[in-house]
Amino acid sequence: MVGRVEEYLLGEIESAGAIHITLIDPEKTNPSAASRVAREAESSRTAAIMIGGSTLASTQHLDKVVKATKEAVDLPVILFPNNITGISRHADALWFMSLLNSGDPYFITGAQVLSAPIIRRFKLEAIPLGYVIIGEGSAASVVGKAYPIPYNQPELAAAHALAAQYLGMHFVYLEAGSGASQTVPSEMIRTVKEFVQIPVIVGGGIKTGKQARAIAVAGADIIVTGTIVEESKVKETVNDLVKNIRYHTRTKKA
Repeated sequence: MVGRVEEYLLGEIESAGAIHITLIDPEKTNPSAASRVAREAESSRTAAIMIGGSTLASTQHLDKVVKATKEAVDLPVILFPNNITGISRHADALWFMSLLNSGDPYFITGAQVLSAPIIRRFKLEAIPLGYVIIGEGSAASVVGKAYPIPYNQPELAAAHALAAQYLGMHFVYLEAGSGASQTVPSEMIRTVKEFVQIPVIVGGGIKTGKQARAIAVAGADIIVTGTIVEESKVKETVNDLVKNIRYHTRTKKA
């Protein structure tokens, strides 16, 4: 069953060809700053706001950040939880994600079993997501006890993505990690797109509009940026990212 937020994302992808989502790490901000970032990103045509981080510990702080963000924008606010502490009743939806290349069953199915009753009680829309960490030892990789897929192994990434599809997940996320030294390679994205029919999300290491355009050209359906937004002028940065992503779409249609 497809929920309202998922239907919105699929519609945006269908309309635009590829979309941008802004990621806010609640551990690196406060409610007022988060709401400002969200408002400026919305004005620059980001498609949604994701909230989450690799080391989140305070659910009380998360609630404040999510609530302030939700009140600031009309866009969907989607949780990107690192654990059961990453769930807030104030969001619209949640990526119900399994870290497919973790060596710890807890991050594959354990946390999901514990969180499912909470999600149901909060009446959050759960969007099934296969999460795959690529490249180097990011915080997400360390916390999730993952075996990152090497940048030069696109077929291995594609096998994980195909497994996500066969397991019934609605999206697959290729994650290079916050502040990664390089993005997920274009060859890897292209190979994954050849294997799967579900939308492909790519994040991590994206610092310029040119990089975002290359990722869109390679076939990504959703491009997520967080660190670059935290470190830059939000409105100008997101506008440049969205412009480059949409440039690819216009070129492809032409």
